[in-house]
Amino acid sequence: MARFIFITGGVVSSLGKGLASAALGALLQARGFTVRLRKLDPYLNVDPGTMSPFEHGEVFVTDDGAETDLDLGHYERFTGVAARSTDSISSGRIYSNVLEKERRGDYLGKTIQVIPHVTNEIKDFIAAGEDEVDFMLCEIGGTVGDIEGLPFFEAIRQFSQDKPRGQCIFMHLTLLPYIKASGELKTKPTQHSVKELRSIGIAPDVLVCRSEGPIPAKEREKLALFCNVRPDSVIAAQDLKSIYEAPLAYHREGLDQAVLDAFQINPAPKPDLSKWEDVSDRIFNAEGEVRVAIVGKYTQLEDAYKSIAEALTHGGMANRVRVKAEWIDAEIFEREDPGPWLEGFHAILVPGGFGERGTEGKMKAAQFARTRGVPYLGICLGMQMAVIEAARNVAELSDAGSEEFDHEAGKKRFTPVVYHLKEWVQGNAMVKRKLGDDKGGTMRLGAYTAHLLKGSKVAEIYGSTVIEERHRHRYEVDIKYRKQLEACGMVFSGMSPDGRLPEIVEWKDHPWFIGVQFHPELKSKPFAPHPLFADFVRAAVEVSRLV
Repeated sequence: MARFIFITGGVVSSLGKGLASAALGALLQARGFTVRLRKLDPYLNVDPGTMSPFEHGEVFVTDDGAETDLDLGHYERFTGVAARSTDSISSGRIYSNVLEKERRGDYLGKTIQVIPHVTNEIKDFIAAGEDEVDFMLCEIGGTVGDIEGLPFFEAIRQFSQDKPRGQCIFMHLTLLPYIKASGELKTKPTQHSVKELRSIGIAPDVLVCRSEGPIPAKEREKLALFCNVRPDSVIAAQDLKSIYEAPLAYHREGLDQAVLDAFQINPAPKPDLSKWEDVSDRIFNAEGEVRVAIVGKYTQLEDAYKSIAEALTHGGMANRVRVKAEWIDAEIFEREDPGPWLEGFHAILVPGGFGERGTEGKMKAAQFARTRGVPYLGICLGMQMAVIEAARNVAELSDAGSEEFDHEAGKKRFTPVVYHLKEWVQGNAMVKRKLGDDKGGTMRLGAYTAHLLKGSKVAEIYGSTVIEERHRHRYEVDIKYRKQLEACGMVFSGMSPDGRLPEIVEWKDHPWFIGVQFHPELKSKPFAPHPLFADFVRAAVEVSRLV
């Protein structure tokens, strides 16, 4: 039966609870334990699938088709454990489940209340699959004191009381602000945060304190005294140059030992950190640098493309180079020539997105890469824009476009080279969708198989002709234009098993030009870079050596 670690936050948001949770999971794995990480978010959206990336960053998609918080990406990248739909829950999903049960009569006519009905639903979610792993790490979104988070805090308090003594611990992440005028780290905000946590019946066993520098012994002792934790359970979380330093940095601070001590696991297995030492070495001892332009539409918030940024870093690690990713707003290219902007970059990446805004600029970026021989990776919408650009400028379909843009405009303007997918095969079942369906959860989501063309560049990169990748999209490239495009040199090198849906395209006579309908960035890890990103960066390295 699993031991449970509940990770909460205080003082301010965005302190790095997800990163701390992921790093702790990696450290427990290094000691030989099995782990699973979960995220409990207090917002009322059923999932983040319909949120703007400006609101909540990217949407991370699991193999089983759940649209989840980006922290699940951290969990996967650090532990290698594939996230599942049961690893992410929101208040919206909890209340939706409770109300569905009430409508079915499952509560036998009782008055539905936050306690016990909502808290029981949360506890059931936490306990799912508890027999599968040694440790279950559950991160509570938001900060202690937020009114929307109260049902989650009450649920984990109850859960810890329901379990045998010593089976649950609480880790609280706070901020130690530095007051420059007095030259002091202030502990009072952390004291108040812990006081707020204790007022709802939760006492932290481990205190993780974010700070710009080391925590002096005097402040550690003060925190231990006033927050009622052991001095060796006050852990400093200093700012790092790379998130992939976190496992080693937390280990040096004694986080994993403090957690095992709280569970009274003694003697603790010794950790094998060689994997993370190699990751650190590849990051800090890079042998060169490449510049990659990311031409997107959510460039004002880098978290909107979090997995892409990390996958590029992993690709750099695979080639022992540093990837300098630079974000360019695609709308700029609708007003200006992309040449002056893209000259000097060693590769171009066009990521996914929704809606027509910025798409003409993305097509110009694809055209620049195609005509100049610059390595290009188009992901989801980035692949579709590359196909439309080819249809317009090479295959002489001057009005080529996407049904997505026609639907947005409310009138027909284009020949739909990209069309709205109304049905597809998922496993052994046929899935059907209409244009007017609800937006949330109605896309082609999760892992699907693709068959690769023998002798193609992607088959060489993957080292296989059968792959499985994660999808998140409503629109597909229309197969009826395949012959016309292939006659111009574009190769449809990856297809769905039934041959109806294009998954990958590439240019036959281009050094490196690949578009994929899926999201390879979601499966990349620092110790196992995705082959597409590793080879994309390799191609960029070759260009950098020619400059």
